[in-house]
Amino acid sequence: MKSINILSATGMLGSGFKEETLKRAMALKPDFIGADSGSTDPGPHHLGSEETQFSDAAYKRDLRLMILAARAANIPVIVGSACTAGTDAQLERLCSITREIAREDKLNFKLAAIYSEQDKGYLKQKLREGKIKPLANAPHLDETVIDRSAHIVGMCGIEPYIEALNNGAEVIIAGRSSDTSIFSAMPVMKGINPATVWHAAKILECGAACVVMRKYPDCMFATVSDDHFIIEPPNPDYRCDPASVASHNLYENSTPYELVEPSGVCNMFNARYEAISDRAVRVSGSTFKPAERYTIKLEGAELAGYQSLIIGSVRDPVILRQFDSWMEGLIKAAKDRIAAVMGAAIESQYRLDVRVFGKNAAMGPLEPETTIGHELGLLFQITADSQKLATSLARSVGHIAVHYPVPEWTGLITGIAFCYSPAEIDRGPCYRFNMNHVVEPASPLEMFRIESENVR
Repeated sequence: MKSINILSATGMLGSGFKEETLKRAMALKPDFIGADSGSTDPGPHHLGSEETQFSDAAYKRDLRLMILAARAANIPVIVGSACTAGTDAQLERLCSITREIAREDKLNFKLAAIYSEQDKGYLKQKLREGKIKPLANAPHLDETVIDRSAHIVGMCGIEPYIEALNNGAEVIIAGRSSDTSIFSAMPVMKGINPATVWHAAKILECGAACVVMRKYPDCMFATVSDDHFIIEPPNPDYRCDPASVASHNLYENSTPYELVEPSGVCNMFNARYEAISDRAVRVSGSTFKPAERYTIKLEGAELAGYQSLIIGSVRDPVILRQFDSWMEGLIKAAKDRIAAVMGAAIESQYRLDVRVFGKNAAMGPLEPETTIGHELGLLFQITADSQKLATSLARSVGHIAVHYPVPEWTGLITGIAFCYSPAEIDRGPCYRFNMNHVVEPASPLEMFRIESENVR
């Protein structure tokens, strides 16, 4: 029976893994080493600003160990969603780190870079042709949204990886990518059943996240055949069981039964999860339905403004027992003061939000628990058209807030304890996602540029 061995180094490049675990995994003879390097979990900032989730040193440590192990075994390394968001600049940053590793460790290999950032003119044309469609709860998209986007990336499928592998790539660094495509490309290329491959890739994409209790990021290993795959952690301190593996289908997914990819849908409704030891699980029974039309998901981010924050807390029981009315009055007083100083037109140039920790901070109006404890944490957030304006407004809000009265107290009171001096913290530019759409390209490779070089 044909099979392929897959090593997932970690759930996110730069988050780390144990070097000893990697050595154990290499003894199991993987056919390639894969790692995701990105996520939308941290929000839109990394796509908008092109900053990275981790330091260059963190990326280099993980990638160096992977490349050294792979070159010794003569197998490929495949990394997707370079440096968090997979923009062209982030891709080039990780490729530069790869070249440093080759130079410092005297390695020779063929490097392929897959570019995922999208040309705005191309997307406008696709929009005019009706080839861009919204997904659930998508924001409005028109050409002005495309124009004001800081960066737009397409989430590539397996086809660019297969193209690079067929051209002899030994290290592949991709821009934004489907997490599972990183681990599915080579097995599908080698003719393994796509249903089993895609399901295994979903379990592998976050490294050791599918173990019973993950205490730290680490490697994961799978052997994938046509009718099943076996998943087992190479770290002897970790173990998988059927529940831990099955539950990972729901991670970053709207349903535990379907995995939607550019080329089709993996259905896991009838999947079976069987413990074959106290550490390993055998999974079978998934199916795969090819897509009627091939689509690529778009991710875009635009500048939302500049922010200043104030962090404080309230412990006065007199304030807490009338907190809602007190906060409502405080916000009105702050806005009135801002309008008095800067004119009524200022209202359209800023936004004031208050998050109350200890009262609906996580769930907002959906929170069923209404009891207030002995203290509340407050986060005042000003978003404005410039950092100078955000800072100026935050100073006014802070002054009003700290002395805002209640009927029971006379004279000047101090109702909020601030954490810092000065109270306001400049956060800088902030971004928002502005797309949740798919585009229908003429071919799976149309939206992705592949560049290869011999690195030494």
